Amino acid sequence: MQQLGYLKETPSQTAGPYVHIGLTPNFCDISGVYDSDLGVAMVNDKTLGERITVTGRIFDGAGALVRDAVIEIWQADSAGLYNSPSEMRGAADPNFTGWGRCPTRAEDGVYSFETVKPGRVPFKDGRRQAPHITFWIVARGINIGLHTRMYFPEETEANAADPLLLRIEHRERVATMVATRDGVTCHFDIHLQGPKETVFLDI
Repeated sequence: MQQLGYLKETPSQTAGPYVHIGLTPNFCDISGVYDSDLGVAMVNDKTLGERITVTGRIFDGAGALVRDAVIEIWQADSAGLYNSPSEMRGAADPNFTGWGRCPTRAEDGVYSFETVKPGRVPFKDGRRQAPHITFWIVARGINIGLHTRMYFPEETEANAADPLLLRIEHRERVATMVATRDGVTCHFDIHLQGPKETVFLDI
């Protein structure tokens, strides 16, 4: 038997079935913690840029819906600037948070964000990345959050030159990181395992 060299994790160290309660109490009908759950509202009536809805579902390796996940997203504003103290290229839109959190619904496994289409941002070597939204997924049994990105189907040229997408060796898997779009709605399903497994990032 392989020696781990460290203590085994305890049940309290896993995401467990209670992740919704800790992160989104109002969603779970627990009042008095926050006026509204953190990350619910990313935009207001003064936010600049193209308004979009990002929605989808999460599937496990057997193709079953994951109904108790929590998703967080991070993204640049419509001008390609992050709402972060480390943003040195300019001032981001003050009416856009750049961060959102949403649990999947128990009845249908759907998550949904009201946001804006992000602008392009530079890669670490200066090349421009295609517009994208970063996803972080946590759920029961996922001890360390999974990271991936959602790209936009209409950005064909930008996607083809994106520094991160170019690193994916198996080119047919790039499609797992590209949403489908119907008007202002971007559909992005995430597959944790199986033949349709989404590309996850080690960051």
